Amino acid sequence: LTAASQCVDASPGHFATTGSTQQTACAKGSYTNETRQGECTACSAGTYQDAEAQTACKPCEAGSYCAKGASAPLPCDAGTYSDKTDLTAASQCVDASPGHFATTGSTQQTACAKGSYTNETRQGECTACSAGTYQDAEAQTACKPCEAGSYCAKGASAPLPCDAGTYSDKTDLTAASQC
Repeated sequence: LTAASQCVDASPGHFATTGSTQQTACAKGSYTNETRQGECTACSAGTYQDAEAQTACKPCEAGSYCAKGASAPLPCDAGTYSDKTDLTAASQCVDASPGHFATTGSTQQTACAKGSYTNETRQGECTACSAGTYQDAEAQTACKPCEAGSYCAKGASAPLPCDAGTYSDKTDLTAASQC
């Protein structure tokens, strides 16, 4: 080469430092959308890029967050969730409320099923009602004592009546054999 004008411009998605003999693809987590660049730009927080040689970054995904320069979305922790696509840190994921849970990467919280509960925030799962108690509604923060004349196995969603010919006035029975 006899002049700088004979050098080839680095193409979008690539860069070339001074004295380069070839262009280099932008790494995952970065991009450039212009020619003649000496470096790539890190994806801004709330976005990511999972491929090399790209000209733009992608919005983060719901249920995830993306720090600056992210090459992949990171899921919200168990017990948290988000339906937004611009989160930049795990602390922006929303805590699941009592009576609800959220698994890793959730986009919404889920109500505890009948027969289970949670009385705390930020739970990744609900707890089955212990034997001798039940819960007949969803999204609850406690279980109810079993009813007299009935028994309740672990995880019961309703009291089961004592068999014909048996009875009990207790409210903590766990099996028909206790009637």
